[in-house]
Amino acid sequence: MRVASLLPSATEICYALGVEPVGVSHECDWPPEAADLPTLDRSRVDPDQSSAAINEQVAQAEREHGGVYEIDLGALGAADPDVVVTQGVCDVCAVDTLLVEEAIAEAGLDAEVLTTDVHGLADLYADVERFGEVFDREGRAAELVADLRERVAAVRERTNSISPEERPSVAVFDWLDPVMVAGHWMPELVEAAGASYPMADAGDRSTPREWASVRETDPDVAVAAPCGCGLDQTLDTVDDLTGRPGFADLTAVESERAYAMDGHHFVNRPGPRLVDTLEHLAGLLHPELFDAPPDSVARELPVDAPRRKGPSA
Repeated sequence: MRVASLLPSATEICYALGVEPVGVSHECDWPPEAADLPTLDRSRVDPDQSSAAINEQVAQAEREHGGVYEIDLGALGAADPDVVVTQGVCDVCAVDTLLVEEAIAEAGLDAEVLTTDVHGLADLYADVERFGEVFDREGRAAELVADLRERVAAVRERTNSISPEERPSVAVFDWLDPVMVAGHWMPELVEAAGASYPMADAGDRSTPREWASVRETDPDVAVAAPCGCGLDQTLDTVDDLTGRPGFADLTAVESERAYAMDGHHFVNRPGPRLVDTLEHLAGLLHPELFDAPPDSVARELPVDAPRRKGPSA
C-alpha cells in the first residue's frame, strides 16, 4: 500500500507501524529519514520569525489564499498514493481534509483520505488502531498501543500518591504573541504528570488568552512551547513572553520553574511521542520522582534577559 502523510504525527505513526510513506509534508522530520522523502506541500508562512510576525503571516495567508498550505499537485501525482493521511485538528498546523480531497480530485487520483483528529490519549490509541486496520498492521498497532498505555500507567502510578496540595499549577503556552494556552491533550498530560491545569480542560482547543488572565492565575510552573518551534527558536524569541509586564512577578519565575520546551516535536505533535512528552513533563514537575528531560528537550527560561515593554494583553 502506498501511503502519503501530510501530518508529522501521522508520519510517526506510519513508521511505528512499519509503513514508510511515499511522500510527506514539509514539516515531517521524525524519524530523521522522513525528512529525505518527497515533500508534497508548501507553507505560505516563513517560520523563522517572531510569534507576532508569524501570526500576521497566518492571517494574511487566510485572507489572500484561504489557508496557510498549498499542495504540490505534481508531487502528489508522482507519489500516486492509495491513502493520504491528513488532519482535522487545526487549519494552521497542517493541511486539512477538504484541501486534500480537492487536490486528489484535481490530480485525478484514486486515493482514500484518512483523517486524524486527536484531542487526547484515547484518540491517539484509536488512531493507531485505525491506521493498523487500514495498513494491514493490526498486530503491530496493538503492540504499540499496549506499550503506550503501559508507559502512561507507570507515570500515573507514581503521581497518584501526590496530594492535591503538592500538585503545582501549570500553564503551557503554545503561542507567545498573542499568548495561547495549550489545550487538546496537554491538560490530560499535565494531570497525569502530577499537576493541575487551571486555564484549560482536557479536550479544549488552544485559544488566545488575555495576559491579565495569566497573571491572575499565577501558575506555579510555566512552559513556553510554541507550535512549530524547536527549543532553540523558542529561546531566541522567548522575549515575546518574558518581556510582558509582570512576567518576572509570576510564581513560576520567582521559584525558578519557568521553562522552554521543544513544542515542535513534543507539545504540538499528537503522535506516539505524546507519551515521551508526558515523561518529560513529569521530570520537570517532579524531579524527585522522575528523570529530568534532556537539555535538547527542555531548559529553564532565561528570565534575566533584557526586557522590552511588552503588550499588556
